[in-house]
Amino acid sequence: MKRNILVVDDEQNMQAVIRMILEDAGHAVIAAENGEAALRELDRQAIDVVLSDLKMPGMGGEEFVRRARAEHPELPIIVITAYGTIRSAVNSIHAGAADYLTKPFEPEALEIAVHNALKLRDIMRENQRLKEAARSTRPYRITGTSPAAVRLVEEIRRVAPVKSNVLITGESGTGKELVARLIHELGPRHERPWVAINCSAIPRDLLESELFGYVRGAFSGAAQTRIGRIEQARSGTLFLDEIADLDIALQAKLLRVLQEREYSPLGSNQTHIADIRLIAATNRVLKELVHAGRFREDLFYRLDVYNINVPPLRDRLTDVPLLAELFLEELSLEMDRPKRRLTDRALKALTSYSWPGNIRELRNAVERALLSAHSDEIDIGDLPQAVVARRDQAPEGRYADTVIGPQGLDRWLEDLERRAILEALDQCSGVQAQAAKRLGVSERSLWHRIKKLRIQVNKTFM
Repeated sequence: MKRNILVVDDEQNMQAVIRMILEDAGHAVIAAENGEAALRELDRQAIDVVLSDLKMPGMGGEEFVRRARAEHPELPIIVITAYGTIRSAVNSIHAGAADYLTKPFEPEALEIAVHNALKLRDIMRENQRLKEAARSTRPYRITGTSPAAVRLVEEIRRVAPVKSNVLITGESGTGKELVARLIHELGPRHERPWVAINCSAIPRDLLESELFGYVRGAFSGAAQTRIGRIEQARSGTLFLDEIADLDIALQAKLLRVLQEREYSPLGSNQTHIADIRLIAATNRVLKELVHAGRFREDLFYRLDVYNINVPPLRDRLTDVPLLAELFLEELSLEMDRPKRRLTDRALKALTSYSWPGNIRELRNAVERALLSAHSDEIDIGDLPQAVVARRDQAPEGRYADTVIGPQGLDRWLEDLERRAILEALDQCSGVQAQAAKRLGVSERSLWHRIKKLRIQVNKTFM
């Protein structure tokens, strides 16, 4: 994989010499004549290493190093200096430069300096990746022994090693972004950038420039060139959360990126390569939006190469005690409080609640309980009222009346089947395709069962 090296020097001959040496070594070279132009290049595209002269017109090398390090602290910079300006090189090292070369230098010395800087860059990226992974891939998010949790982990491991686009679906609060992050971390691009953007959190008129970037003067207020999220994610993963909220016109441009693997920043005629793996997520049913004309069908099939449906917490209630304990440990450390113990009554209440807000709601409930507890134990009175109010009710998907009554086995099984179908339809807002998937049967089988049991879907779920 070619690495981008930015050469900052006002001498054309020196630029040409460095370009020849580095391109022969397999690198891509971008040139800038002074510090101002170099800073614009850093904003415009991803750079792996910078080689900068110290004496240049306009913004000199020392000021450029300070500015570049402030804006891109992970970027290694090698300064190039004449013999008489060693003091300036030392000052640049203090300002954050990684190394320096004195003129004249041998090609081998340049190659070694760049090679070492690239290794430093990779080490810094790996350290950052490990720090982020430690923060974002905490084990409680996917810990569990329930069939739903085990199946989710299996799907993540199955799709992570390939380059295919992935569509992650599921209710709010189930951890869709975490699933996407794990796919990136376990995949072949884990050493490259991870870039996430929430399509519903950015105004529609700004989202296009956020994704594609823009050149100076592209629109009113575009005072300088800026790279977009697609370029930031070069060779890595771009995660688009809430993809259903993407404007229909912008959907067409995203489709071109996925089909042609190229794009142009706003206001530019230049075509850039879009070397990214795309992962998208939504809590809405994209097929329904396609039928309603609010989401492009061709884009849907480009995104839906592999679909992972993150199960709601009510489908993995056996995991709640372990999740609650792990939340307790984490929150106790964050809040600098002694760890409390959940009583049996509190655990029963937690596992008897349907958790409409999913894992996010569980974490909030544990935090509330930790703040409310006045002893070493967290009891039922420390839990949120919504959880306590349901403590005597059977959780969704579980039936307390498991004893067969006088009506006989057939009637009891028929009633159990009817209730399971009604519950699945309710959870899926009446969408039979989703309900069939949740129940583990085909759509045709579900249709026959609904007809047999005389379930009036249209009236019940309008």
